[in-house]
Amino acid sequence: MQIYPRRACGVLCGFCALLTLPFFSIPSRAAEKPHLRVDDYQIEVELTPHLHQMSARAKVKFTALQDLNTAIFELHNDLRVTKVLDDSGQPLSAERVTQDSTVRVPLPAGLAKDASTTLTFEYEGELENADDSPVPGLMLAEIGDDTSYLLYAGRWFPVSGYGLNRFTATISVTVPAHMVVIGSGNPTMGENPPSNKPNSNGLATKTFTFVYSKPSFPGTIIAGIFHEYKSDEAGMDLHVFFKPTHQALAPAYTNTAVQEFTYFITLYGSPLSQRLNVVEIPGDTVPYVWAPEIAGLASPSITQKTNYRLLADAIAHQWWGTSVSPDSRDDWWLVDGFSRYSEATYVENAAGPAGLEEAVKDMSVGALAYDTVPLSSAGKLDQFSTEFQSLVTDKGAMILHMLRWVMGEDKYLKTMREFAETYAGKSASLDDFRTIAEKYYGDQLTWFFSQWLDSTGAPEFKLKYTVYRLGNVPKETSTGAKPPGFRVTGEIAQDLDLFRMPVDLRVDTDGKTEDKKIEVVGTNSAFSVETFGRPRRISLDPDHHVLTNSSDIKLRALILRGQALQQQGDLSGALAEFNKALDQNKNSSLAHYRIAEIFFLQRNYQASANSYRSAINGDGDPSWTNVWSHVQLGKIFDITGQRERAINEYRQAIQTNDDTFSALEEARKYLQKPYERPKNRDQQ
Repeated sequence: MQIYPRRACGVLCGFCALLTLPFFSIPSRAAEKPHLRVDDYQIEVELTPHLHQMSARAKVKFTALQDLNTAIFELHNDLRVTKVLDDSGQPLSAERVTQDSTVRVPLPAGLAKDASTTLTFEYEGELENADDSPVPGLMLAEIGDDTSYLLYAGRWFPVSGYGLNRFTATISVTVPAHMVVIGSGNPTMGENPPSNKPNSNGLATKTFTFVYSKPSFPGTIIAGIFHEYKSDEAGMDLHVFFKPTHQALAPAYTNTAVQEFTYFITLYGSPLSQRLNVVEIPGDTVPYVWAPEIAGLASPSITQKTNYRLLADAIAHQWWGTSVSPDSRDDWWLVDGFSRYSEATYVENAAGPAGLEEAVKDMSVGALAYDTVPLSSAGKLDQFSTEFQSLVTDKGAMILHMLRWVMGEDKYLKTMREFAETYAGKSASLDDFRTIAEKYYGDQLTWFFSQWLDSTGAPEFKLKYTVYRLGNVPKETSTGAKPPGFRVTGEIAQDLDLFRMPVDLRVDTDGKTEDKKIEVVGTNSAFSVETFGRPRRISLDPDHHVLTNSSDIKLRALILRGQALQQQGDLSGALAEFNKALDQNKNSSLAHYRIAEIFFLQRNYQASANSYRSAINGDGDPSWTNVWSHVQLGKIFDITGQRERAINEYRQAIQTNDDTFSALEEARKYLQKPYERPKNRDQQ
């Protein structure tokens, strides 16, 4: 199971630019070479939601990748190991190391390389908060009355080689009888239905058993009270599990899931399974998760307007992650970047070129926000860091976008399909992908991958040109063709000496628009284009095929870094980044809006109001800053006891008719009842 939270967006948290947070790991162990490979798990776990407790027994079959004296597994620090048995049932000692959330089991007789054995762990504990989470401050496992979720990333069972080590699993989960359990694999039914038995408290329970026999990353369990909506359209075995409050939205999400699933089949072939569970998870964890046969969406992400981009990303991981997994941490972009760009191509399919253009702009910002380490060396970074997330997700996606331009549509699609089918159920590396790409390209692509994976930075193009009217020529040539009447000559300049990429030059004329692909090599590249009509406008890379470091990208990257600092609680650092963005564009509505958010959180309401006014009077990009600035101003007036002025702002918000992120619902809510400041600052 992998986790993909969206970037924090202050008041609009979770709905702005995409940021994936892939395969969480413990930094102190992340760079170590694996010593063992887990082959299979046999897990029995009982949940007691009212007490936030679990007790479990896990049989772990593993193979030594080198001679072993100690077996090391990661396990959530809130879980206490009560017993460890070897494959003959003899007890072994176990050392708990809380610094890296591991359990170390000495093997008295050792284990030779390539030999296999089985250890049985018995353990228990309470999972109620994020204090001892494997990723500090982030809820990855919780047992509660309404919903319990045990995410693979939460290390609720002994884990080795997180996100790299593919394994099979049989997991039996006992829960109160009124709950439903969702996992990877069909729950045992028919001759062996979920069993009914009382637990230690005398309450009726059910046991659901999930068998996943294809090596992948099962291990995510979600239990709760759900409304189930089924569909077998297009040959799918689709189950949508939403809470009663969202059950009316289930049909729309079901239709969207079918469309996205079948669209990805046309691109990449069949996934490992035709079964998919779209399940609602609580809002106190990440915005979405995925696992084999599971796409989990957090409650705040399930809206009246179907969140088809978030769902597409989660579903794409049935190919990129469940089926094809990374060979090493440096290859993470083959999963996260591929899923991100799959989302973008679905947006293109659903919303046309304009939709793709917006997605590419988002990805470009993320790709360059923390471009300090080459993507091919991303494994050196802490996987929880925003640097790692931006690289593997957004820059990885942009590499696919540019490769599509370099290769051409047909060759690119053939490359992606063959890669997905060749490495289905396997791990893959960059070299594996490059080999297939070069096969269809018909030449080496070392220059391309070296430039975008082994280097940092992106060009900032500058275009210089002169338009010449050609001399007196006949109205048509001897062949009857009309000769060109104008010539545009010039050069494309940028500051990366080793840069090489084809770039589209577009000349809009009185008549036909001329497109010419220019091979840009080095810091200066000359060009000459002849046109029939008089050139009116000349643009470079108008369809955004190439990752470039424009002034707009720089501004948005600064804002993105500020948002990350804000999410981490560093408000002064965030404010500094937002002010740098204003240095790029003093009229940036987005920068003013983000600054206003900081002041609002600090309860500096006058400064906040001033910045919201500046956002309204700014460049209006993005447009939602207008409606939300009015809403936030209304809240400020309510807080300061100026109800009439607050009502006026809420009405102005409604008059915009912009319901981005449910702004109109928010305005109507406080038009009826004044906004009240929460006692807890973090809830503002």
